[in-house]
Amino acid sequence: MKLPLGERTLIMGIVNVTPDSFSDGGSHADVSAAIAAGVQQVKDGADIVDVGGESTRPGHREISAEEEMARAIPVVEGLVARISAPVSIDTYKAKVAERALIAGAKIVNDVWGLQRDPEIAKVAADGEAAVVIMHNRESIDPSLDILDEMRAFFGRSIECAAKAGVRADRIAIDPGIGFGKSPEQNLSALKRLDELRNLGFPILLGVSRKSFINRLYPSEPKERLPGTIAANSLGIHAGADIIRVHDVAAHVQAVRVLDAIRSSK
Repeated sequence: MKLPLGERTLIMGIVNVTPDSFSDGGSHADVSAAIAAGVQQVKDGADIVDVGGESTRPGHREISAEEEMARAIPVVEGLVARISAPVSIDTYKAKVAERALIAGAKIVNDVWGLQRDPEIAKVAADGEAAVVIMHNRESIDPSLDILDEMRAFFGRSIECAAKAGVRADRIAIDPGIGFGKSPEQNLSALKRLDELRNLGFPILLGVSRKSFINRLYPSEPKERLPGTIAANSLGIHAGADIIRVHDVAAHVQAVRVLDAIRSSK
């Protein structure tokens, strides 16, 4: 599918079907609770619902594709049956992505930018799915110019996508705030987000409740909504097309105000 981009900023709701997510671990570990959360997000105004079965927070425990599918696929199936908004699968594993697409997911959101599992780009292409390519690194190198690093990374990922047959109009890029970056690099990436526009792809921004907010204003994850809205507002002004958030209703209100101001004469 093509990403459902239009005249306004899109909102992707987050449903983590994991016991160890940094922000809402355990809240949606039960399938019925996860489905109910996704349904509510759409009622609140989410344009996309992103389902993840493995935590990718720093220090997370990697799980098998089978365990990830056992968590995520019933939720994907349940949401596809209940909502009209497209469902996204948050995974870097080709096997999980393939099963989710069979279950009705329309977007593959890969935190390793198609570079961890060499088969995932082909799975997305064969399933005619949209793809979110996120920037990531195995380790933090504070000496890097993070935008130069991102451009090189995205170049490799986009080449992988093209070789597999993923159409260019089905690709979005994500700067990967909080992934493989120093605190200073996270802030720099947000400040310079507009520099990614010349790559020619829509930008998805995921800053919701992340630890860089805690470094600036100590707070628990669920108390970081004001900081999240502030960072997303700047990101939208810099050109983000989609924001990925836990708190959908609050962001729907904020985004409608931002979009109205930006489109006014």
